[in-house]
Amino acid sequence: MTSIEFKKKVVAITGASSGIGKALALQLAQQGAYLALGARNPKKLEKVAALCRKSRGEAIAVTVDVTNELQCKIFIEKTIARYHRLDILINNAGITMWAYFENIENLDILRNIMEVNYMGSVNCTYYALPYLIKSKGRLVGISSLTGKSGVPTRSGYAASKHAMAGFFDTLRIELQEKGVSVTMIYPGFVSTEIRKRAIGPNGKPLGKSPVKEMQVMTPEKCAAIIIRAVAKRKREIVMTLRGKLGLWVKLIAPRLVDKIARKTIESGR
Repeated sequence: MTSIEFKKKVVAITGASSGIGKALALQLAQQGAYLALGARNPKKLEKVAALCRKSRGEAIAVTVDVTNELQCKIFIEKTIARYHRLDILINNAGITMWAYFENIENLDILRNIMEVNYMGSVNCTYYALPYLIKSKGRLVGISSLTGKSGVPTRSGYAASKHAMAGFFDTLRIELQEKGVSVTMIYPGFVSTEIRKRAIGPNGKPLGKSPVKEMQVMTPEKCAAIIIRAVAKRKREIVMTLRGKLGLWVKLIAPRLVDKIARKTIESGR
């Protein structure tokens, strides 16, 4: 893949102020993409946009909470107003949790996770779709290996990522004849701030990561894999050898996969 693939392509990214979203923005900017960056934190978002503009790309920063349908509509409208088209939507915004279901104090925790991870993708996709159909563009959903198989401490998170998979897999079939590709991304642990903000059993952020962050994939490597997949309009990408093997093993020895999932969470890597 060369930088020609995304040069002057209009790409909207949610959750673009940090982590995978930020890494995607910076790498696409280096390829000369036209970016619309969305996130809740305007200061952090504008810093990312400024870095993109210093590179070979163009970027606008739009404050957006993906759980707010109107804000998602405005995010897409501002993208079109600035660039007059939309080629790619990357649904990256998300939150996670780290608590056993039996210890959760309030079910609003699960409702909030579903609103961000699932409905946030639905909201943005709904308003972006007419423009993607016009450009024969690309839809991308950033899921997780928990979108393929549940793991301890992630009941609500896994449910939201399974919901994303069902939604985007359905759209892939519906949009096939209209030229819009749908790519689902299933990363394993990636070293981002998301686990510091992970919701604990009391509904408050953990404040520190329970994962050995130095031993997991970097956002930059993850972003590079995603960009290659989007360039080739791949159906889906399951990251990590463990993740790929796990899907095969699950077909013949599902109990073994359950044990591996528990061990992975306990080891934090």
